[in-house]
Order: sequence, then C-alpha cells, then structure tokens
Amino acid sequence: MNEHTDLTAGICAENSLGWLWLGKISIIIVNWNGKKLLPECLDGLRCQAYQDFHTILVDNGSNDGSVDFVIRKYPEVKIVALSWNAGFSAANNTAFKSVKSKYVALLNNDAVAHPMWLKEMVNALESHKGAGFAASKMLFYDNPDVIDRTGDAYTRAGTGLLRGRGASAGQYNSQEWIFGACAGAALYKTTMLEDIGFFDEDFFLLYEDVDLNFRAQLAGYRCLYVPEAVVYHKTSSSIIYDSPVSVYYSHRNLEWVYIKNMPARLIPKTLFYHAIYDMLAFFYFVMRGRGKDFIQAKLDALKGLKKTLKKRRWIQDNKRVDDRYIWTLLSKESFSQRLTKRMHKG
Repeated sequence: MNEHTDLTAGICAENSLGWLWLGKISIIIVNWNGKKLLPECLDGLRCQAYQDFHTILVDNGSNDGSVDFVIRKYPEVKIVALSWNAGFSAANNTAFKSVKSKYVALLNNDAVAHPMWLKEMVNALESHKGAGFAASKMLFYDNPDVIDRTGDAYTRAGTGLLRGRGASAGQYNSQEWIFGACAGAALYKTTMLEDIGFFDEDFFLLYEDVDLNFRAQLAGYRCLYVPEAVVYHKTSSSIIYDSPVSVYYSHRNLEWVYIKNMPARLIPKTLFYHAIYDMLAFFYFVMRGRGKDFIQAKLDALKGLKKTLKKRRWIQDNKRVDDRYIWTLLSKESFSQRLTKRMHKG
C-alpha cells in the first residue's frame, strides 16, 4: 500500500457500498490508451468525501482495452466511446453536450484526487460567488513534497506558465484569485461554460485550458485557487515531455491564444517580449532536436490566422473587463526563470 492509498483508505471504506447516480457535478475524464492509469484515478473518485457527482469517461478510440475494463470494474462510470482520437478539446466538448449539472469538473486520467478534493472545490465556489471556476493544488505523484502546479499563470510575453512548479508542497497555501486553472484538475460553473463556450476544438490538445482561462477572464469570470483541494499528478504519462507532439501543439496553440485573447491596447506592451520568447524558444528546441517541429507549429499557426482573427472579433466584442485588470493578471517572468522551470521535467 503506497502513501496515496493510505490517504484515501479511511474515507473509501465508508463509500464502498452502493452507487447512486447523483448530479450536482459532472466529472469528465478523457482517456486514450490509459488503461494502466485508470484504476487509481477512478478509485480516487470512489473515495471522495463529496459524493453528489457522476463520472463521464470519454475514450478517444483506445485499443488497449480501456473501455471493457471500465465497464467491468467501474459500472457507475458513464462511457462515451469514440472510434477515433478526437483530441482532448473535442472529447471534453462531446461530454459537455449532455451535462445538466451545476458544475463541471475535469480530471486527467493520470491524476489521483485526495478524498477531500471535490468537497473543497465545491465549498470554495459556493462561498465565493464571484468565482466562475477553481484551480487545484497539484503535486507530483512520485514526489508529493514538490508542487507540479497551483493553477495556471499567463505571462506578459504571451505564454502559459505552470504556477508554482518546483516549489515545496508547503508553499502556496492560501486561497487567492489567479489567472486560471489547469484542466487536469479543475471545477467550472456550467453557466460560465455555456456563456463563453468550452474548449476550442481547433487546438486538439495543449493550451486549450489557457485559452479557456483567458476567455473566462475577459468575460468577467474569476478563477479561485484552492490549496485545500489536492491532486497527485503522474506528469507526462500521456504526452511525453518535449516530444514532437508536445512541441508542435503547444507552440502552435500558444500563438492562437495570444492572437485570440490579448486586448488590442495590451499588444504594444507585450508583442516585443512575445517575439523574443519565440526566438529564444526556437534556439532551445533546435538544441533539443525539435527545431522542425517548432517551425511547423508556427507555420500552421499562420495558416489558421484568418479563422483565429474571426474568433478574436467575437471574444473582444464580448469583453466585459477593463484592460488594466487583464494587465494585473499577467505575470512578469524572466526567460532564465522559464528555462529553470523547464528543467523540472514533467
């Protein structure tokens, strides 16, 4: 029995008899060939102190027996089985179409939630009426004394930032307003998602949550970081660190996030730093042997420019906050700090 099992054992024993189809929260888990990850993830949900939820597993055409396994072992889970890999964004959107609950929670299949995770997230949103969504405290599964992330930040160079990555688990212990939530363990008000839309399916995967965070903030929905809501994350279980897939989608999509969401008055204050970041990132990935993937990402971002600008018009026309507020959300970060954080490989 590992330390994560020890954490859940007491509450799990209380919740092991019988299952009700409850609905205040819909928990969506996207899976692609993650059979080996699902037992701990789904056991963690069975052990939640807060039980007014149901779980939807969207399977992206797995060929490892994931669907049959869940049907046999976790009959309480509703399965949406796709015949192809639709990507993280479209898979979540597919499940969201049937959601009738007050809240929507997202949990990665490589994440194990502490028994109090869902209860703390719900309590936080219920007690902070100004919050549209909430972020968890995510710790490294194999090294729970170290933070994986404490929600997401966005920099003045127009890039996403893993907030708190590499810090001691004893830090970041206060609830606070932040830029956004990592979709690997987040809770959203359904009304917010109905208002601004869920994930942009053109992203396929990566940065889709950064885009959602930015759109939410522009529409006036704030994100609350909830340190009491803890999740243990097996990082890079599905997407390998600095793989061709990771480099391509993250560096194509970060351009789309910037183009769609950055207010016009803030572009002159951020564009130079954004260009410097892209230049330095190019040299970094050339040294990592991923230069071609990086270049292809930027070329394809340009190919999607017309469509992206159309989306931008709608987002900016529906902006409900002052640009000065958005500026206060953008983090200062030196490029050396960025490089240091990347050395904490996920």
